[in-house]
Amino acid sequence: MTQDRLAPLHATRRRLARQRWRGLVWLTGAADACHQEALALWQQGGWVSPLWVAAEPVDGIEASCWLPAPKARTRLGGEQDLVVMDAVSAESGFDPEAFGALAGTLRAGGLLVLMTPPDWGARPDADYRRLAEYPWRGEQLSARYLARLARLLRADERVIAWAAGEAPSRPSLPEAPPAAASSPDADGDCLTRDQAEAVARLTRLRRRRPLVLTADRGRGKTSALGIACARLLAAGETEILVTAPRPSAVAGLFERLAALCPEGQRHANVFEAGQGRVAFLPPDALARLAEQGEVGGPGRLLLVDEAAAIPAPLLGRWLAAFPRIAFATTVHGYEGSGRGFALRFRERLARQTPDWRACHLAEPIRWAEGDPLEALTSRLLLLDAEPAACPEAGVAATLRRLDRDALVRDEPRLRTLFGLLVQAHYRTTPADLRRLLDGPGVALTVLEAGPALQGVVVSGDEGSFPAALAEQVARGERRPRGHLLAQSLAAHAGEREALTARLRRVLRIAVPAERRRHGTGRQLVEAEVARARRDDIDLLGASFGAEPGLQAFWQAAGFRAVRLGLTRETATGEHALMVVRPTGPGGQRLAERLQARFHRQLPGLLAFELAELAPAVVMALLAEAPAGPLGDEDRRDLDDVAFGHREPGLARPAIQALVRYRAASSARCQDEALALLAAWAFQGRATPWLAAQLGVSGKRGVQVWLREAVARLRDGDPGLSPGEAGR
Repeated sequence: MTQDRLAPLHATRRRLARQRWRGLVWLTGAADACHQEALALWQQGGWVSPLWVAAEPVDGIEASCWLPAPKARTRLGGEQDLVVMDAVSAESGFDPEAFGALAGTLRAGGLLVLMTPPDWGARPDADYRRLAEYPWRGEQLSARYLARLARLLRADERVIAWAAGEAPSRPSLPEAPPAAASSPDADGDCLTRDQAEAVARLTRLRRRRPLVLTADRGRGKTSALGIACARLLAAGETEILVTAPRPSAVAGLFERLAALCPEGQRHANVFEAGQGRVAFLPPDALARLAEQGEVGGPGRLLLVDEAAAIPAPLLGRWLAAFPRIAFATTVHGYEGSGRGFALRFRERLARQTPDWRACHLAEPIRWAEGDPLEALTSRLLLLDAEPAACPEAGVAATLRRLDRDALVRDEPRLRTLFGLLVQAHYRTTPADLRRLLDGPGVALTVLEAGPALQGVVVSGDEGSFPAALAEQVARGERRPRGHLLAQSLAAHAGEREALTARLRRVLRIAVPAERRRHGTGRQLVEAEVARARRDDIDLLGASFGAEPGLQAFWQAAGFRAVRLGLTRETATGEHALMVVRPTGPGGQRLAERLQARFHRQLPGLLAFELAELAPAVVMALLAEAPAGPLGDEDRRDLDDVAFGHREPGLARPAIQALVRYRAASSARCQDEALALLAAWAFQGRATPWLAAQLGVSGKRGVQVWLREAVARLRDGDPGLSPGEAGR
């Protein structure tokens, strides 16, 4: 009987296979009934590579075919012809990132079966436990996100609706478009013209002519990188470095490389063939080695995959270090936006390498054009969300707090808002949309002119812990979910009051590219400050990758640094910086203590744990530190250095005082020479590094520069004349 009911589904599957498309099956009912139906499909379909995604193993499913949702990324680069996702069991729920990742692994003719309760969206599911920050529980949250998914699925004729115990529906599918022309690749390695063109360009990279390679998922972008690596090794390339947010992002590159170079051997993240090698380095390691001069230089080659998920400043450093470089990224993907990457990075490319080239892969490989699952996934997860065009000049803009109940029912507005967030932030995932709609304590404020958004700020409340729990957290005995700012300041800065006080953190702030540097971001921050004061919040804060441009923005808005991560984040290659601004009397006292502690620690951290921190970041931090006038002893020491009577190293405390004094001037804060002097004085940067930065020869050249720098900075202060210094 079950086989008869499944006949329409098998017929639909055959049609999808003929058209090289994939389908979404929405199976609803009680958990046991859904499992029985899905198992019947699993056993009848003759599947080659099926996958069952659930929180716990399932009877009748081989262990190798079962996968918990958090492990979805481990299957990237592979292919499935059936994916069953359990969002109906009491212990399972809908994982947006797993759904987005695994949908892209389905090949033509495949089915993605999503099992949910019949009233999906009426309440939070088990996966909401990850969203529930202390003191909330998952079942206490709203389920706007799930209700939206259910509403969209019900309204879409491309969905194969299947109520457990009944026959699946037949979707309404258009006729397939004409088949694309075959690949012109002579070796037959490339499957489309787009991929062949990309490989040709990758193998012809020229000095100072970067290539920006963009594509939607399933276009063979990462495989193109692997094919290009194989051909470059065959042509005599000795070393190719590869980086991406995580090793799994380039799994397809190494698989294609191994298939085309069977004589080669792979050891962890290094592939060797003959005299050549392809090596993967995570962004943080690559940034560190590039800064030390251990990678990069004349003739060196770097391939960056999923560049949209890596901050533009980090990409810019690699752009300077590697003469030959290619940036590849997914345009509408589940981890980062290629469009946002292009907008943020194009200016830097034009400035540093005006002869850069672009190449776009449009033709799908795993499936054919018009694939219904691709369109459905993009719509459900808003992978293709784009910000609306900014209004014409003269249209008045107003600040407004958004009602999330109204927002989730306004699909055009939701798409515009999320598109703006994706464009502005280097890494926005499908799970961020759920947090936006259902996260506890989350608030959205927009600046809008008519139907267009000129900016949005997203904030979340933290703190208000009981004193006993705060003490346990500070001692490392408890770690409640969420409260990043409050817990970090308690655990790493030793301030218990950061947990008991009322804190609010700016989670995201986004402004359209054409509205930046017009004061829009500052206006949004000031609105958030005013709202925090009305709500009796003690402290408003933010956390971001330490980068001079962002530091300048938050400093100008009245925020000050209170904590800096001691290691670079793997995905960003930058140190996480936390800044705060008091919004109440208690917050003022707390902020003063946090700042005093941070600046007391800073010199020691710069000398040891943060010895490789970018000098421009160091200067921005020193600019916030209190700096009193220089004493007579400091002035004499500086004179002795300037006139060559003393080794600079023997007057380091005086030079540190000079750097602090000058850093307090906003005009001097951006002085490159001052930043290099800070790197020498506070971080102990070695002579070879400093000589390379200055373009001088050896120790003598550095010593001469140090004396001249001290003299120039000393003479800039009327109080530092030689006569007054007692000469």
